[in-house]
Amino acid sequence: MSALFRNPNFTRMFLATVASQLGTIVGNMAFAFYLLDRFSSQPGYASLAELMYSLPTLFVFWAVGVVADRFDRQRIAEHAGWIRVGLTVVLIATLTAGWLPAAFAVLFLRSAVSKFYYPAESAMLQGILKPDQYEQASGLNQTVMGVFTLLSVGIGAAAYHTIGIIGAVATDGIGLALSAWLIRSCRISQEVRLPNGKSSWRTIRFREVRNDFTEGLGYIQRKPLLLALVSGFLLFGLLNGGFAVLPLYTMKYKLAPDHYTFFSSLFAVFFGIGMLLGSIVGAAIVKKWRPHLVIPAGLLATSLLGLVLLSATDPWMYLGTILVIGFTMAPVNVAIGGWMPSLVDPRQMGRVSAWNDPLLMLGQSVALGLIAWLYPHAMSLSFIYVSLSVILFLSFFFYAGTLPRLQRKALAEGAAGSQSSVSSAM
Repeated sequence: MSALFRNPNFTRMFLATVASQLGTIVGNMAFAFYLLDRFSSQPGYASLAELMYSLPTLFVFWAVGVVADRFDRQRIAEHAGWIRVGLTVVLIATLTAGWLPAAFAVLFLRSAVSKFYYPAESAMLQGILKPDQYEQASGLNQTVMGVFTLLSVGIGAAAYHTIGIIGAVATDGIGLALSAWLIRSCRISQEVRLPNGKSSWRTIRFREVRNDFTEGLGYIQRKPLLLALVSGFLLFGLLNGGFAVLPLYTMKYKLAPDHYTFFSSLFAVFFGIGMLLGSIVGAAIVKKWRPHLVIPAGLLATSLLGLVLLSATDPWMYLGTILVIGFTMAPVNVAIGGWMPSLVDPRQMGRVSAWNDPLLMLGQSVALGLIAWLYPHAMSLSFIYVSLSVILFLSFFFYAGTLPRLQRKALAEGAAGSQSSVSSAM
């Protein structure tokens, strides 16, 4: 792990991501508390704010990967930060004036701009790290996300009640500015920033963007192992959608009707602890057992734990099981996050990583839509839990049958290609 931080570019990019994520968590959670506090009779505003964070994906997902592969990745990541700083200033002005519709519009634009940061950042990380460091970096990022999940509600509440909504949003802007400055300070080679050569905005046509987007999809489809991994983000979206509302419903209607707000708030804490612990040991587990074994094992364990949630008879048993689920899912995330960069040509990394967010959102939207439509008149809580467990078990069955075979095939093709190169050189 220390070798990662001896790389100054990785250190700065890691700190940039931490600063950006921390500022965004403070701002977003404080804004949610602000809406629930000021508009307590209209809880739909909080849901609308969440929609403003996720909906932009549908409008920009086709372009973000193409931009990351066509243009300077470092400048894209940096400018995404500065643009969001400017929009944060506008957000503060709208909140000061009390223009809530304008504030929602600014949230939408900020989220849309943020979608361009992550494909560019992940593509640069692929270029500045050695292949054997991918899993360590993925585990470290999962650890940070576990900490943020653990502390998000508390940090947002503390910020809102101490420095107010304006101060919290200003803190968000400071984090984004620090992130942009750290990205700017990196010294990254042109081969990593511009793997496909220089392009001009003036020469890009919509048809070229469409062709590049289609090329990225074709690249994924031509690599069965990569296709299997990318498809997994749809699964994670289904799980995210289910667990976004299931803890609240379970506590409200089954385990703790009189104290459901207290126990529902502990869900993020227990899941975050599990993710944190699982991420700490995840890199070592993946290194010892390899990703193609860790992924199906984690899915099988989680599917069985989903049935344990169904049989939980008190809130603490439920939360304890959630902690274990976080622990078993974290190595799966580490395995996928560390494996994908080794499978992708650096020139295609932006296009490939740009598919992650849309698939996550699609799965999440499908799960939330079905639950909102069918619960409680057409499906019970037990049916939802069983459905999620069945999905996880089928995913285990699929990955257990395909990943080892595809991994052996990829290694055989790589060995054949190396032998062919040696023969040609001779």
